[in-house]
Amino acid sequence: MTLSYDEISEIFKMIDESACDEFVLETGDIRLVVRRRGAADSSVSPLSSAAGPSGPIAAPDQATRPIEKQAAATANAVVAPMVGTFYRSPSPGAPPFVEVGRKVKAGDPIGIIEVMKLFTTIHAEWSGTVTEVGAENATLVEYGQMLFVIIPD
Repeated sequence: MTLSYDEISEIFKMIDESACDEFVLETGDIRLVVRRRGAADSSVSPLSSAAGPSGPIAAPDQATRPIEKQAAATANAVVAPMVGTFYRSPSPGAPPFVEVGRKVKAGDPIGIIEVMKLFTTIHAEWSGTVTEVGAENATLVEYGQMLFVIIPD
């Protein structure tokens, strides 16, 4: 898949009109990362970046993806499918979906990621026991970041 100049321009326009500091589009062999000026990023290679209207654009290679490597090292990890704000509970003040030590079944809701006022429920990918929670409530998570470790039963 390729992106045309008009499609990339439309992405810039949408990001520029939003409060989003970072946008990641990944399909097949294309990875487009757009960050506003001042948004921190330790994974962007200086050789692979260029300036865009909303900040630098980068297409990091495999060697510059430490978060994904960390998640891959934990075979039983449920990882963030996107960049966004991670919530451990369904609403403010509500108890978390899961705690360390709790048994879950495949398909159980275990968290939420918010991106531009759109909420995506994160589900347990298999049945087992939650042994680790990798992100605090209401914090920004990166694509591929470990959210939970679930040891299968």
